[in-house]
Amino acid sequence: MHQETLNKRSKTKGGKWIPALCNIIGTLILVFVIVTAVPLSVPRFFGYEIYSVVSPSMQPELPVGSVVYVKAAEPKDLAEGDIIAFSRGDTTVLHRIVENRSFERDFITKGDANSINDPDPVLYEAVIGKVEHHFAVFGRFLSLYSSGVGKIYALILALCGVMFNMLASLLRSRRAAKMQNDAEQEL
Repeated sequence: MHQETLNKRSKTKGGKWIPALCNIIGTLILVFVIVTAVPLSVPRFFGYEIYSVVSPSMQPELPVGSVVYVKAAEPKDLAEGDIIAFSRGDTTVLHRIVENRSFERDFITKGDANSINDPDPVLYEAVIGKVEHHFAVFGRFLSLYSSGVGKIYALILALCGVMFNMLASLLRSRRAAKMQNDAEQEL
């Protein structure tokens, strides 16, 4: 009888850690998707525009690959040293204010890594807002999640996390059913 009990324990020993491992993997995948997606979407509800830094002109303050949160601001309230986002043609530029020329209703700007000021002043009307926060590396996720393929990858990754958790539940229920079946056969 004692040998029978030992054999049953050895057969079911892996039945506990495999579902636990599946749960851990599934949860980590889901947490990763959430942690990388939330900072790229939730701030929009609080009035922020989100941009990814693709040029080294603002290094070292804003390294390439950073994500920046831009909040709308009144141009007259912006001061020398503030980093602003502004439209220049079809491009959004992030540069530091060198001078706010309120009488002319424009700014003189410069990228931190550039040796000279920008050649053209930035009109008040072109200002999108002031850079409030920035985080290195998250811009890479912004680029990924903003593309169609990136959204599909994120969805597939999240589904994999859900499937790992479902697999863990299935393995646990099969183990419980087998244990119940074995108990009934002993009686």
